[in-house]
Amino acid sequence: MARLAPRTPTGRLLLTGGVAMLALTLTGATAAAFAATTAPPSWVDSWGASPQSSATVSPPPSFTNQTLRLIVHLHSGGTSVRVRLANTFGDRDITFDHVTVALRTSGAAVGTTHRAVFSGAGSITVPKGTERGSDPVPLSVSAGQDLAVSLYVHNATGPATYHRAAEQTSYVSGTGDHSTDTGAGSFATRIGSWYFLDAVSVHGGAAPGTIVALGDSITDGSGSSGNANHRWPDRLSERLRARTGVPAKSVVDEGIAGNQVLLDSDQGGPSALHRLTRDVLVRRGLTDVVLLEGINDLRSANPPATADQIIAGYQQIIDRVHAKGARIFGATITPVEGSARYTTTMEQQRQKLIAWIKAPGHFDGFIDFARALQDPADPLRMRASYDSGDHLHPNDAGYQAMANAINLNLFN
Repeated sequence: MARLAPRTPTGRLLLTGGVAMLALTLTGATAAAFAATTAPPSWVDSWGASPQSSATVSPPPSFTNQTLRLIVHLHSGGTSVRVRLANTFGDRDITFDHVTVALRTSGAAVGTTHRAVFSGAGSITVPKGTERGSDPVPLSVSAGQDLAVSLYVHNATGPATYHRAAEQTSYVSGTGDHSTDTGAGSFATRIGSWYFLDAVSVHGGAAPGTIVALGDSITDGSGSSGNANHRWPDRLSERLRARTGVPAKSVVDEGIAGNQVLLDSDQGGPSALHRLTRDVLVRRGLTDVVLLEGINDLRSANPPATADQIIAGYQQIIDRVHAKGARIFGATITPVEGSARYTTTMEQQRQKLIAWIKAPGHFDGFIDFARALQDPADPLRMRASYDSGDHLHPNDAGYQAMANAINLNLFN
């Protein structure tokens, strides 16, 4: 169940008599400023995925004279799109010789392809360690549609920047440029990661902003059904779009399996603190952040972090999000008793984190994912019907329960 942390400044969320209220005192310039924020921003991010290094994979994935066709699920619509290419962890500059976007029809088959250009040029060289965005591409898209982004690279890419656990099938061609192919025949190889792509933005739609879900494998959708878009951010997006009379914000999933608040790791990538600017603060149309992180700091770090150390990291994230003019909601860490590396000490630290997340004066509000997933008969364990089997990650029903626990009025 979503709860609102008591806040007293004007415009903050209040809890009065058990009823969530938004207290707004609008006078003069304040009212004008509030009215201005209700118009849709010029661009919002419709999809995103956090870049990761593949250098520790043996052998690391690399592509030469091949076309990748990446399938992404959009959470907001518009009349034009932009894509952002990521060479964040590459060991060389990479030239993308031909980039197209198209609506996916089925599998690797697409409708009419549209070329993406970069400052008017048909190709783009992305320096190692950087990301580059395309010019706007006229293409009408809707929330809930799948977009296919095709990338042709002639020269060897070296170790590819990717998002490892996509929970979505994409495709790689044999030899040659097949970025304008509408059929699936040239894309015989299936892949389970997104390569070189970390954002799709849209313009001309009604979304009044972007919500970023920042987290670990539970936000990344581990344990959910592949090719089904059953992660909790997907389910949140569906609920927002199902409301009548309230324009739906876009939802961008910036979860990484194994991610930690404090420490970088080979599997989990840069920490939430280190990737916050790239993965969250520069997202187009950013209005809200939901933070669900900390369990890997407790169970995977060596030595394990303490709750106080994680809380210090939370506070840095809160301060930086607020400095960007956005709100941030804390999500309580879900039950993990019975999972690998579980200890009573870990549980004590988890409970301390939950208490801090719920306490007034920290986040702008909180979402009680722990309560949504816990077994009523044993609150330290996940309810069996929500458990993917490892006692750590939810299944599809669990992710739906998480989304259902969110008070959508938080994002009004």
